[in-house]
Amino acid sequence: MPTNNIIKLETKRKNLCLRAVQGHFATPNRHINYFIDVAAQKSRLSEAKAVAEELCSYYYNNTVVDTILCLDGTEVIGTLLAEELTEASFMNMNAHQSIYVVTPETTGGSQLLFRDNTVPMIEGKNVMILAVSVSSGKTVVNAVEAIKYYGGNVSAVSAIFSGADNLDGIPVRSCFHTGDLEGYGIFRPGECPMCKAGKPLDALVNCYG
Repeated sequence: MPTNNIIKLETKRKNLCLRAVQGHFATPNRHINYFIDVAAQKSRLSEAKAVAEELCSYYYNNTVVDTILCLDGTEVIGTLLAEELTEASFMNMNAHQSIYVVTPETTGGSQLLFRDNTVPMIEGKNVMILAVSVSSGKTVVNAVEAIKYYGGNVSAVSAIFSGADNLDGIPVRSCFHTGDLEGYGIFRPGECPMCKAGKPLDALVNCYG
């Protein structure tokens, strides 16, 4: 894992920054030339709050949110985002006039599962999906399908980092975009130019590191 080419992109918002490492990395279904390090955003309160504040700013007065579905270990951000939305008097349709923060179980086939005690937090609710990143979109698409299966409505998709502006007809709002990283690329394994050039993998990566 290379450590001498770490990139840190600062923003005008305090404690909101993007950390990335250039190299040749493999996710479960794609190859990428940047690894986005979100460990601090998911674990450090000040950075998680900055992410929540940034994402909240996209949704004032135009999105109904009853439930935030947290993917990729984003529960801290999801909780702070729920707090931000609540303080902003966001519209919600559930009887408690509050926002649920839910994490799904994942089966061996990458399908998302909700138990009987959490289904009521999805069924009939307007659900915001919160992810670390939206690149190939596979994880978020699985979440969209699960929400629909359990009778919910996807009202928003949010992420720390995204390469997509739209997913399944739903706008994707993110703190950072692929355009923030020069030459960012995501490739199918058989089409990866780094593999074709004989460059070995630097690391296998997922949302945890």
